[in-house]
Amino acid sequence: MTVIETAKVTSKGQVTIPNRIRKLLHVSTGTSLAFGLSKDGVVLLPCKVTVESPYTSREWEKIEKLASAKGKVYKSAKRAKKHIEAL
Repeated sequence: MTVIETAKVTSKGQVTIPNRIRKLLHVSTGTSLAFGLSKDGVVLLPCKVTVESPYTSREWEKIEKLASAKGKVYKSAKRAKKHIEAL
C-alpha cells in the first residue's frame, strides 16, 4: 500500500510528519527515526538508539585510576612540556 502525504520544510530544516503517517509507523513523541536514501526516494523508519561506551570495562578501570591518581608537579613549564611531548 502506497500512502502519499505532503509536508513543508521549515527554515531550520524541520518537517512535521503527517498524523496519518505517524499512526501507520507507530511514531509518537520521543520515537527515534532513521533516514535512508533509495533509488525511489527517502526511507523513514522507526528505530531504537542505544548508548554504547567507546571503552571496555578494563579501559574504564585504567581511566578511573589515572583520573584519581595524584598528578605530578613540575618545577618548570619546560619540564612539563617535555613530559607531554614524550607521551
